[in-house]
Amino acid sequence: MPLSTVTPADIEAAAERIRPYVRRTPLLRLDGPVRCELKLELLQVMGSFKPRGAFNTLTSVDVPESGVAAASGGNHGAAVAYAAHTLGHKAAIFVPEIVRAAKRALIEGAGAEIHVGGARYPEALAACEAYQAATGAIGIHAYDAPLTVAGQGTVAAEWERDSDGLDTVLVAVGGGGLIAGIAAWFQGRVKVVGVEPEGSRCLHAALEAGRPVDVDIDSIAADSLGARSVGALNYAIASQHVAGVTQVTDAAIEDAQKALWRATRLVTEPGGATAFAALASGAYTPAPGERVGVLVCGANADLPTFADLTAETA
Repeated sequence: MPLSTVTPADIEAAAERIRPYVRRTPLLRLDGPVRCELKLELLQVMGSFKPRGAFNTLTSVDVPESGVAAASGGNHGAAVAYAAHTLGHKAAIFVPEIVRAAKRALIEGAGAEIHVGGARYPEALAACEAYQAATGAIGIHAYDAPLTVAGQGTVAAEWERDSDGLDTVLVAVGGGGLIAGIAAWFQGRVKVVGVEPEGSRCLHAALEAGRPVDVDIDSIAADSLGARSVGALNYAIASQHVAGVTQVTDAAIEDAQKALWRATRLVTEPGGATAFAALASGAYTPAPGERVGVLVCGANADLPTFADLTAETA
């Protein structure tokens, strides 16, 4: 598969490979002040969309005896750990110091070796790459790899088939693997809009600069949306098929977590509520009659923090 290309056919093939291992997540229509269709991917195995890409990769490659290795802010690592365990492979997961306790517990619970590799994701990635070089373990990138992107794109194929109709989808952006997969599926037939925290805006910066660039990271969603630079593959796809990117504040993300709890009684992590924050805060304003879908992509919140946040809305 060429670096710059992920096609709908690749996504269809991925869907067939991963079908035995992932859930078909439901849709939920919200009415009232904020009207939209929610794709509840937070109900996916391990609490995020990430197992789609992990299973697509591990069912497509030869895994050596030394196993697999991945660097992650948490959700990707949990997905790789789970997929590796399911398929009978050893896994080593490298996380930054900012990883939340809930996500560390997921990784350890799936039977992987866990290593803390620096303060932020780039340091964890460097430690992971050193481990791969020393052991021969195969690496699974969190977002910048064709098999990962094709796997994440299966959420869009599933969504389109289950929906009564979509004009626009709002998708949270970290390193860009999820939005690239979704955009590669829709190919402009549905408007794809990225949503980033103001303190983690690597896709917006890349589209402004005309190439991936490094950005500073400072957001409550940094453990899931904290990539310093958008993936090269993901930038190539987004520059063709993503209609735009909007930013939201950390306060808007917290308000979205509370609003989703009030409306659905679902627990969302900050990154999982970021796309909804764009709609709830007015950062994205639909046109009259526009059919908007929002991907709710992660459930792995730190529960004591979430309980404190939502206590007033309980």
